[in-house]
Amino acid sequence: MTRDERRRALEQIANEVRACTACRLHEGRTLAVPGEGDPDTEVVFVGEGPGVNEDRVGRPFVGRAGGLLVRLLAHIGWQREDVFITNVVKCRPPGNRDPQPDEIAACSGYLRRQLHVLDPAVVVTLGRYSMGAFMPGARIGQVHGTTAPADPATGARNALAFAMYHPAAALRTAAIERESFEDVARVPGVLVRARERREGI
Repeated sequence: MTRDERRRALEQIANEVRACTACRLHEGRTLAVPGEGDPDTEVVFVGEGPGVNEDRVGRPFVGRAGGLLVRLLAHIGWQREDVFITNVVKCRPPGNRDPQPDEIAACSGYLRRQLHVLDPAVVVTLGRYSMGAFMPGARIGQVHGTTAPADPATGARNALAFAMYHPAAALRTAAIERESFEDVARVPGVLVRARERREGI
């Protein structure tokens, strides 16, 4: 796929997300939040679901957690425009509650198609619900900062998944914030390994 073809394919998915009524979350949304970023990126960050700020503007990670994500990216010399950022569910759960399994299932096809179009080398999971889609059965306290091959069924055909805490958790707990900066510092090295893996080195 060319960059323009990827961009058009992602926009088609985004348009479907904005009109989606597949689960109860659409009933309370202001705006759906399909995701955004560089269609040529090698790295996709996948969070949990939109919060109140994201619901208002239709963009992912624009509140306080988004500010921390920008700082985490800056820690490794990256900007949010260098990556693609999305969520497991594309509409805000009421009161910022956890997404329910049926809501995650209803939305999973959109994430799978986004990953299929982007074909990333690395998927960085932010929080336990995102991690659960790529590292089923794992506990985030045990696996944050580690990698596992992404199941091709997720849409990431040949990628490494890298687990991190959600930035919102880091904002609540200083120790998790410190660990998040330590974890994100490993991402460039994970990308190098993922590239070698894709090239069969």
